[in-house]
Amino acid sequence: MSNKEIFVTSPLMPPLEEFYPYLEKIWENKILTNGGPFHQQFEQQLAQYLGVEHVCLFANGTLALLTAFQALGITGEVITTPYSFVATSHSLLWNGLKPVFVDIDPLTFNIDPKKIERAITPHTSAILPVHCYGNPCDVENIQRIADLYGLKIIYDAAHAFGVKISTNPLVKYGDLSILSFHATKVFNTIEGGAIICPNLESKQRIDYLKNFGFADETTVVATGINGKMNELQAAYGIAQMKYIDNAIAKRKIIAEFYYENLRDIEGIELLDIARNVQWNYSYFPVRVKDCFGVSRDELYDLLKSNGINGRRYFYPLISDFPMYKSVIREYDDPLLFAQKISNEVICLPIYPDLDETQLLKVIDIIKNVQSFKLMCAG
Repeated sequence: MSNKEIFVTSPLMPPLEEFYPYLEKIWENKILTNGGPFHQQFEQQLAQYLGVEHVCLFANGTLALLTAFQALGITGEVITTPYSFVATSHSLLWNGLKPVFVDIDPLTFNIDPKKIERAITPHTSAILPVHCYGNPCDVENIQRIADLYGLKIIYDAAHAFGVKISTNPLVKYGDLSILSFHATKVFNTIEGGAIICPNLESKQRIDYLKNFGFADETTVVATGINGKMNELQAAYGIAQMKYIDNAIAKRKIIAEFYYENLRDIEGIELLDIARNVQWNYSYFPVRVKDCFGVSRDELYDLLKSNGINGRRYFYPLISDFPMYKSVIREYDDPLLFAQKISNEVICLPIYPDLDETQLLKVIDIIKNVQSFKLMCAG
């Protein structure tokens, strides 16, 4: 990648020649999908790497989310965050469920457990939190609330591949956790996703649901969907497994470089990750506060004019999109923190191949923002 264009994220890419034997094997097997040998191998390797018992692979993370609600029989209202990618709450509407948005914690950017409890009604059946930027939610408090009110928890862990709290895999919390393997994620299968299942019984049901509900050649046991990951995606995932630890280690070095150079700049606030969290450095969000001197959007435009593609994750809020206006009630949470964070956060480039020259270019613009602003204006 040239120094001219610096992107917010970039997929982990195994050397192309390493992928050829997989393609030849798929050709020899004459199995392209429907749970072929690479699909089965990838599920096993992924479960081992993540430290879980059961994984169900999907063609993408959105299909995994859609299927999770079917698998748990969720009805009525689901409490969730407005500060996420739209797939989180779109999966609720597609299941005929009503999203109830509550505010976020301004330090973690995750759903605020105190706001969850206030939003529960007789119609609430589940909570859909998001581990935003791979930063773990307050899983203990969310579980306490769910147990107290008899609610299910489905975690959107799209950003949280490989993240641990102490030695505990983050994807083990809740009733189900959903991963995304989209091309922009820390670990990708170009497109792809997975549901982490707590037991064999739930895996069996989800496996039926993602394959039209077929239990065998002539028996359909559920109203399923076609959510299967194909053999090419699975093989691509297997090819990447040997590189993922090195990729995360490189991301860590880049994140530490950012922290070292940006932490003392007035008006720039960095995400604070708890010491007991093994993070995956999936994103590097920066909060641009009023005292910085330029707005987040001005910084975004300035970076873009210099060939640096940051992202305003997540802007606008999901609750601001037209299809969600009708589900907002007058007495619902006003989402003050979420709105503020949505207007202030920009994610800076972070990916394994981002070199020091490129990093210093990003940092130099932020440190000397007024000079660069005048230069671009002139």
